[in-house]
Amino acid sequence: MNLLRPISFLLAGLSLAAGVSATAAERIPVVASFSILGDIVANVGGERIAVTTLVGPDEDAHVFQPAPDDIKSVSRAKLVVVNGLGFEGWMERLAQSANYRGAIVTASAGIKARERADDEHEGHDDHDHAGHDHHHHGKDDPHAWQDPQNVVVYARNIAAALAKLDPAGAEVYKKNGEAYVAKVQELDQWAAQQFAQIPEAKRRVITSHDAFEYFGARYKVRFLAAQGVSTDSEPSAKQVASLIRQIKSEKIKALFFENMANPKLLQQIGREAGVSAGGKLYADALSKVGGPAPDYLSLMRYNVSQLLEKIRLN
Repeated sequence: MNLLRPISFLLAGLSLAAGVSATAAERIPVVASFSILGDIVANVGGERIAVTTLVGPDEDAHVFQPAPDDIKSVSRAKLVVVNGLGFEGWMERLAQSANYRGAIVTASAGIKARERADDEHEGHDDHDHAGHDHHHHGKDDPHAWQDPQNVVVYARNIAAALAKLDPAGAEVYKKNGEAYVAKVQELDQWAAQQFAQIPEAKRRVITSHDAFEYFGARYKVRFLAAQGVSTDSEPSAKQVASLIRQIKSEKIKALFFENMANPKLLQQIGREAGVSAGGKLYADALSKVGGPAPDYLSLMRYNVSQLLEKIRLN
């Protein structure tokens, strides 16, 4: 019996395990500010990176308070990716607390921010909002990912940043990024075709906060919301009453709350306006694994399907 053969197999197995472990350990640590962005970063980076997301699924980035583990994650990162457009007001303080000296990449760089119109002074068009004119931080809407065409920009910005950090993986990041872009463009084409089948006059929706300006502009859907761009403030009684009057006068039936928002206000508005909530939309965060929106592509398909079902009742 050859005793050397089992030993050689054992050594080979140990060597292989060590190689796998080393490969996992060598993945570049990247931090993304919130769950939707983390998914996009993971798709572009693939196996060469390890992504940590600060604001997780079903969590609200507007009211995020960093914990000690978040400071540790940022301190260890080689790259931090943020949305920008004023979405992460806490990131600068977090980076300072973590003594982070690496690059902070803005995924939305190059995207023209949509300015939310002030209803009292600038009037309405098909993409304006009512009943929430002073509950936001600045006029720029940061929710640019709600337009898939903007996510194409996100993916390419992320690929370029990763390639700069890790030149050896540049081709991989470019290939991954363009493969993801193709999926996003396919999604966008499908969504546009779905909404095109419904008259624009029927494309009216009520949501809990003002997160769908880009979505509305892309697919010509008019969104009304009780809260402003940020969820960290409440609308006044006057604003709520104004929104209820508008819902009644325009006979809007499509009413949704969001996965990371308290539904009580919208339920109250629905009761007083005589409209029942149609369900949940995913605006600022993914669902947990096993939910309907565990990644960006699933999130958009789910939201579009939910919206179409209710809009048809208007």
